[in-house]
Amino acid sequence: MKNKTILITGGASGIGLAMVKKFAVEGSHVFFIDTNHIEGTKLQLEEHEKGYGVKFLEGSIADYAQVEKLIYSIPGKIDVLINNAGISHIGKVESTSEEDFDRLFQVNVKGAFNCIKAALPKLKENGGGSILNMASVAATIGIPDRFAYSMTKGAILSMTLSIARDYVQEGIRCNCISPGRVHTPFVDGFLAKNYPGQEAEMFAKLAATQPLGRMAKPEEIADLAYFISSDAGSFFTGTDIPIDGGFLGLKM
Repeated sequence: MKNKTILITGGASGIGLAMVKKFAVEGSHVFFIDTNHIEGTKLQLEEHEKGYGVKFLEGSIADYAQVEKLIYSIPGKIDVLINNAGISHIGKVESTSEEDFDRLFQVNVKGAFNCIKAALPKLKENGGGSILNMASVAATIGIPDRFAYSMTKGAILSMTLSIARDYVQEGIRCNCISPGRVHTPFVDGFLAKNYPGQEAEMFAKLAATQPLGRMAKPEEIADLAYFISSDAGSFFTGTDIPIDGGFLGLKM
């Protein structure tokens, strides 16, 4: 992946940050979109000092005009687009407001659509490339109190299959990754907010839902994303790849 151009959404923290670092240390030119300008700018400066090609692009993926402007600010072609940005919501359909539903759809589904649509000309200019979407085990299995989130991830899975079919003849691959639980700052924040004083106990319970007995590390998801996006993963398209500690295959 050396000297290839990579665009990652939601790259300022968690899984996205791990992806940015992984591609950067392998010699790629990394651009990442996020609304978190403080942490994003800090990362850009740190990576620049190390000699890696990392540039932060501030904007909302829910706004097509912003996305198109940001993508066209990237010089030349794009080799890899990774739609990682997403937000979550806890609740059944009865406890999901219309505002919550629209908010998740705008970021998780429309955001991915906006980025794919705006990036396709640059991928075509390159003679092909890779699109990788972040789905979830929630796309294919019922998880309690995750109605809106699961709905958006099911849409991402279907979007992946459709894009892969429509653009396979143009050398554009499209796949998605379906993680189980991953230990990110979001998890720590969720536990601190909802279970003050019980963080360690609840963390252990969540970790135990994976048969391997732990959550994934963001770096493990980034390593898989790197492989799928590289030439070594060039026989993958139209595929959903679980990385879930046995959650789907070994669930009792």
